[in-house]
Amino acid sequence: MVQFGDELRLEREHRGVSLETLHVQTKLSIRHLRAVEEGNFAGLPGGIFRKGFVRSYLRALGLDEPLWLERFEASYRASGLATSEDADWTDFAENVRNNRLGARGSNTRLKWIGVLGMSLLLLLVGVFVWKRVIEPKLPQHGQPGASLSPGPQDPKPVPNP
Repeated sequence: MVQFGDELRLEREHRGVSLETLHVQTKLSIRHLRAVEEGNFAGLPGGIFRKGFVRSYLRALGLDEPLWLERFEASYRASGLATSEDADWTDFAENVRNNRLGARGSNTRLKWIGVLGMSLLLLLVGVFVWKRVIEPKLPQHGQPGASLSPGPQDPKPVPNP
């Protein structure tokens, strides 16, 4: 029976991608890439990092993540290395990831509604300040002293020497 890591290696080779290329794309060390392909899960970092390494590998090759991650989980459990703590961390990380992805669209709409509301509030405060504070201090047209320039209205003739 072909193991998970062997299937990944075959998919990589079928696509003509070298380990070095995969290393550059994923930023994972070649040692860790080999550990994934060899099914040496003990050679990978623990907790959520293990699954993240596999996810990076899958993305770089353009493989169907949910299907391959499910196969990885089954292979990892079959290896006997899986613990209940691993499952807890994996579930936690998946929930965080799904909440971040799912919440982006709804939060964006709420943010724009908030921006619009704050803009309207700022406009109303500006109109209030203009009407109640600034406008009463301005001179009115048609009233005495309404000219903005100080001094007499008509210039005095300058005498010739």
